[in-house]
Amino acid sequence: MTTYPALAASAAAPAPSAAGARCRVLLAPITITPSKPLTPSHLKGLFWTDVMYRATGCLADVDYRFSHTTYHLTEQTLAFWEFLDRTHGDADYSQLSEDDIGALYVRHRAAPERAPAEALRPYAEAVERHGWVHPAATRVLGLWRGHYRRLGLHDPGLLAHQPPGLGLEEALERLRARGLCLDHRELGGPVYLDLTRHGLPLRQIVTADGRPNYLACALRELLPLAPDFDEVVFLYDRELDPDYQLLARVLAPLGPSVHRVPVGRVPVDGKIRSAREGGWRGLDAGALLDAAHADHDPAAVRLGMRLYFIATLGPGQGQSHRPELLHQCLRRAERLLAGAPPEAGPALAERLAVHRRDHVYVDPYRLTTGLLARHRAAPARDLLAEVFLCP
Repeated sequence: MTTYPALAASAAAPAPSAAGARCRVLLAPITITPSKPLTPSHLKGLFWTDVMYRATGCLADVDYRFSHTTYHLTEQTLAFWEFLDRTHGDADYSQLSEDDIGALYVRHRAAPERAPAEALRPYAEAVERHGWVHPAATRVLGLWRGHYRRLGLHDPGLLAHQPPGLGLEEALERLRARGLCLDHRELGGPVYLDLTRHGLPLRQIVTADGRPNYLACALRELLPLAPDFDEVVFLYDRELDPDYQLLARVLAPLGPSVHRVPVGRVPVDGKIRSAREGGWRGLDAGALLDAAHADHDPAAVRLGMRLYFIATLGPGQGQSHRPELLHQCLRRAERLLAGAPPEAGPALAERLAVHRRDHVYVDPYRLTTGLLARHRAAPARDLLAEVFLCP
């Protein structure tokens, strides 16, 4: 488990941009493609983000940007939708479970054929022009909202239409004006993000036939947003660190301080598994919740899940999922709730501020592990209610 050195209580975050104003923080975690159940790796990222959002919100103005609309345009999503329509026609997805739809996604990923660009183009146009979402994705997002409510997670707009502020060509033009875009489309080639002068490799962001990848979609969303914030914080899978290094390099000159927080996935039986391979049965959010609620009340489940996925599993990915450790955390949560005093001496903001370094956001790992320290006073009810138990 990765640990951080102790933080001095006097550590200070950056000053607000205007005297007397609260800092503005843009929290931008990686999105999850709505095509399968929420796995332990997904839950880990969601809990890290939620605790960071709620804790930092006590100290700063936080915008939690989690737009599925922006990333529906990736091939990963559009190709699945095309596969569903091609193989199942006008199927009724409204009664299917996440597992049912996830099984279709696994079949799609295992199929040897890939849809050509012209087959995906109508789907992209429907998303761009009308905010259309495939019924299978709408069904999954609706089910996720139910899990969010049971877990006490903030819903950043799972079913909301949240288009990016720039069109693809507008985003590319902004990059081109800064000398960051290498566009070979006139020669029949792709488009690259070019940060080679900073010692970073070329990264393709648009294919030769016009399909944007995740990074291109992120740039459409973040280029117009970043200048309005003092700090931008990314939370993402460790495997995507090269792309987020590029994003940070692009956005930092626009004004904000940019921070990258990679969060490791959760191995199962010692192996990191991709959701595209399945294998989530009994480990998905619904199954874990049902098992936890069988023996514990909702407050203990919310707190115990956060103790497990943040403090116990830690920021790395060396610790496999262990049901017995999750149950220990649920029991520990019951004890913490039973022993929580109504309030503590220092104000809540002061207690939260010590879990920052040279940044505005509150580190969820440092904060959550602090709840488990043996020789500290029990966490007060106000901290638990504001950060860990929110409905």
